[in-house]
Amino acid sequence: MGRAEERRARQRGGRRAAPPTRSSGTPSEGIATGGRAAARKAAARGKKGGKKGKSGIRRLFTWKKILGTFLGFCLLGIGAFVVMYMMIGVPKGNAKAQEQSNIYKYSDGSVMAREGDTNREIVDLSEVPKPVQRTFVAAENKTFYTDAGVDFKGIARGLFNTLSGKGKQGGSTITQQYVKNYYLDQDQTVTRKLKELVISLKVDRETPKDDILAGYINTSYYGRGAYGIQAAAQDYYRVDASKLSVEQGAYLAALLQAPSQYDWAVASDTGKKLVTARWNYVLDNMVKQGWLDKTKRDKMTFPYPKQPKAAPGMEGQKGYFIKLAKQQLEKQLVKSQGITQDEAEARVENSGWTITLNIDKKKQSKLEKSVKSQLISKLDPKKRSVDKNVQAGAVSVDPKTGRIVALYGGQDYTKHYISNANRTDYQPASTFKPVILAAALENASETQSGKAIGANTIYDGTSKRQVVDSNGNKVGFAPENEDDHDYGKQVTVQTGMNQSINSVFAQMGVDVGMDKVLATATRLGMDTGKLKPLPAYTLGTMGASPLQMAAVYATLDNHGKQVTPSIIKSAEQGGTAFRMPDPIGEQVISRKAADTVTSVLTGVVADGTAKISVAENPARDGRKVAGKTGTSDDNLSAWFTGYTPDLVTSVGLFGEDAKTGAQTKLYKTAGLDRVNGGGFPAQIWATYTFGVAGENTKFDLDTDQGAAVQPSWTPSPSATPSETPSETPSETPSETPSETPSETPSETPSQSPSQSAPTGQQSTPVETSTSPLNPFDPNAGQ
Repeated sequence: MGRAEERRARQRGGRRAAPPTRSSGTPSEGIATGGRAAARKAAARGKKGGKKGKSGIRRLFTWKKILGTFLGFCLLGIGAFVVMYMMIGVPKGNAKAQEQSNIYKYSDGSVMAREGDTNREIVDLSEVPKPVQRTFVAAENKTFYTDAGVDFKGIARGLFNTLSGKGKQGGSTITQQYVKNYYLDQDQTVTRKLKELVISLKVDRETPKDDILAGYINTSYYGRGAYGIQAAAQDYYRVDASKLSVEQGAYLAALLQAPSQYDWAVASDTGKKLVTARWNYVLDNMVKQGWLDKTKRDKMTFPYPKQPKAAPGMEGQKGYFIKLAKQQLEKQLVKSQGITQDEAEARVENSGWTITLNIDKKKQSKLEKSVKSQLISKLDPKKRSVDKNVQAGAVSVDPKTGRIVALYGGQDYTKHYISNANRTDYQPASTFKPVILAAALENASETQSGKAIGANTIYDGTSKRQVVDSNGNKVGFAPENEDDHDYGKQVTVQTGMNQSINSVFAQMGVDVGMDKVLATATRLGMDTGKLKPLPAYTLGTMGASPLQMAAVYATLDNHGKQVTPSIIKSAEQGGTAFRMPDPIGEQVISRKAADTVTSVLTGVVADGTAKISVAENPARDGRKVAGKTGTSDDNLSAWFTGYTPDLVTSVGLFGEDAKTGAQTKLYKTAGLDRVNGGGFPAQIWATYTFGVAGENTKFDLDTDQGAAVQPSWTPSPSATPSETPSETPSETPSETPSETPSETPSETPSQSPSQSAPTGQQSTPVETSTSPLNPFDPNAGQ
């Protein structure tokens, strides 16, 4: 081959040309053909070399290798599990050994109470009727009698939830729950869950099923401080475990899923629905398992439990203090440690906590004496049956620190388990109106004529005036003013607040937007839950507690910086301090908005529904006061929430049937035609506050509006407006509205606000929230 041909061959195939073949043809054709063949082979080898690079990656991740790796990990896991199984033994039960007393102290460090004797009595499984035993199996683990003691899917789900921070999501067998209760603890860690798995397998192999079931029902927590089925049977039904019916057993079994949520005595409407559904689920499962005759099942009715009994040593107000302290500690445990409410409850009960409260003994004593002198001493249950149904609740808060310095939950925790200071089943009524004004100011809202809403804004005070939306359409809500009184078509917002004019704030709420009003209420400290933005809520027809209303007004007093009242000063366990959240939070509404509301609320005291009980109280001694009265529709509750610059206190009176616990009317209480916020609640507030309040300081207000400052302008005296915005409209009778309900002919009181007046009337201006809608129906009016 010549050099030229060799060079061309190299160019074609990248290699030296192949020698001529023996095929027929001329030498030149053979050379050409051989060169082309060599080029093709070289190109093929080049492509093959490229494929070889890619196939290296493919060879590294072949299905065989992936499968082999997976199986290898499985074998390693199995090996690790075998090692764990061999190393982890069944520990000695230590549940009772870990129980310790909780100690509660006043703010000065003196011991208030010790709580520690566990409410538990172990019973043999033979003492529990067989059908009742099966209610727990039907509720928690239908395969209990045949499984190996573990639910691997549940364990995997639990491990995944723990690693992903989702907390507990059930799936444990009865054996696993028993192991957790008796041998381990409630920690949501991978280590604890793996131990639970191994120990459960061993316990199931070594222990008869009946013994496991007995251990489970004797160690489980049922709420109300009750551990075990015997204590639960006594607390909920006042019977021994041996006397429980299937229906009662099914309730106790259902209760284990969420004791704090499902206890009928304190459950919300949602909680009651959930536990009823759970109860039905248990019984239906029993039918499916062949443990209960369907005919008998169909005849069964829900077994309502008895009211709780207070533990010894919880008399007076102590039980209310401890109950709220536990609730606040449990809430923080749930938030900070990612556990469930029921796990938090179990961690607090008898676990060696030392909890120092913010309760000030002097202020607490004064609050209790004020309730006794201004209310209880005037009640005569033997003479008037309605007097048996009067419940009082109060919460007093330092607005600068958020500390609850005094609290009144009822006459005695051992006689009335529900704390009136923390209950949310009564309407706050007109004490909600300042929230509407705060929302208007915070959102720079305007009337439908385009004017900014403020203390001097003019509204129509006509009773039963139809509320209209921004398009001028009626919204189907026309609230009646107290005693159907018309205040005229031109009244200021200040006058509307002073006289608690429903028509003014019903329209204002729609002008602002009820969604914004409820959002502001939430930021200020109310629990608005899933309330729909209905106009009816402008009258305070949702539920709220004195604790929540104290939070709202404390935030206003604190210039819009959020106050979340706390009863806990410090908490520690085993010498380790547990960090509680700071009661003082971030700025939730502007200072100017908060201070303007405070300024307006001074007018309610100076020239409104709290004038006689508070402003003209001889003990006031010139102290600056802001506040608001409230009286709910049908006189089911009455309120006064007020504050000085250094103390906020909310007082509520509630009508509660002494036997059934149902809401009742307060009409004729203490011989009065009606109880209103300017009466008993305001008098309790004044006696307490003026007896403990500090120096006579002034409100430091950043506002140019409201009764506390000079009005920027005065409406003309046409129609009905007064010469000053804080006074009553001119056509309003000089006498104050009567205490009688709107359907009763009005009478004008002629004497001072003495509660013992011969006619049984109070000369305090009154107001009520009147709503044609069911305030507890979120779909009302829709």
